[in-house]
Amino acid sequence: MSRPEHEVADIIQRFGESFIRKHQPNTYQLRVLRALSICRTAALGGHKYRCDQCGHENISYNSCRNRHCPKCQCTKQAFWVEDRIRNAYPVKHYHIVFTVPEVLNEICLTDSKWFYNHMFSTVWNVLFSFGYSHFTVESGAICILHTWGQNLSLHPHIHCIVPALGYTLKGNLKHIGKSGKYLYPVIQLSLKFRGMFMAGVKKHLASQNILSDYITQIKNAWTKQWVIYCEPSMGKPEHVVGYLGQYTHRVAITNHRIVNVDDREVLFTLKDYGDNGKQKTTRLTGEEFLRRFCLHILPFGFVKIRHYGICSSRFHSTILKDTGKMIIKPVETDIERINRLIGIDICRCPRCRKGQLIFVDIIPRSRSPTFICIYNSPFLV
Repeated sequence: MSRPEHEVADIIQRFGESFIRKHQPNTYQLRVLRALSICRTAALGGHKYRCDQCGHENISYNSCRNRHCPKCQCTKQAFWVEDRIRNAYPVKHYHIVFTVPEVLNEICLTDSKWFYNHMFSTVWNVLFSFGYSHFTVESGAICILHTWGQNLSLHPHIHCIVPALGYTLKGNLKHIGKSGKYLYPVIQLSLKFRGMFMAGVKKHLASQNILSDYITQIKNAWTKQWVIYCEPSMGKPEHVVGYLGQYTHRVAITNHRIVNVDDREVLFTLKDYGDNGKQKTTRLTGEEFLRRFCLHILPFGFVKIRHYGICSSRFHSTILKDTGKMIIKPVETDIERINRLIGIDICRCPRCRKGQLIFVDIIPRSRSPTFICIYNSPFLV
């Protein structure tokens, strides 16, 4: 895939100063924006390589490795998918998506870390209880949090991959979901999820003495339709994990969706799911684009991919006593692994296409000016 003409880093460089003055993001959001703005530039340093055939010198700048960076996720995603395939159960899997109504976004923004943790715990409690009520087993799930819609609006939802397998009270693994096209009734899932989630929200707000401030949002949430999306069972484990891999390391927007950036606005593409998923374009001012992008910067240290039940490492190591399977032993370097997964030799000389690039020198970091330097914030230096 060719390098996109416009990147999120360009938008940060161009509109960062005015965005900070207007919206005053928190310190962690500023750190993330700075990391993205200098990713794969001289500011982070790099490595110099020389072709052993033609002598061509190639400079590779370091990446920021931030999980919100559109340029740093491809390798992580490929590695994650391969590791999960090695540990997947050889059974059918179901894809289930849990969403919450938009009217709860205001409550989410008061304490996003608690809100997202509550989503995870509620989703698993629902799946756990349905596993016992429908099949008398402890089920499992791999759950991934996404927080965005196609237009960068706040839209928290959790993707779940649930294997058609459970652990019985007698200590055996049992196949489930054979009788129907779907694993669980969607309407029952929706009602259970809404009841458990809203009970937790009210309890949390009451503990903070702010329940009265959000009575309207809570009432409206009960009147809205809570969408639980469920797909029929999918095929082989490698197909399922590959499908799930599309969601694991996504960020709010990829660089290839950005069509144009001018002195005032950002033009980017989106899928309009209200119009059969047609590709369309939309415009946002640069400051509004960055404000929406920052809505999807997860709290520091927050875990967005979680394994539950029979999919957890705890279950494999303590119940199945299958510790060897869960340990991924590196038998090749990262470069060898990347070459194998993408089918391209990244060490081949880009000029002569014959020689190999040999490491010759380390390029130290340089303090290139960025929009954040204006504010002289010590935690951003």
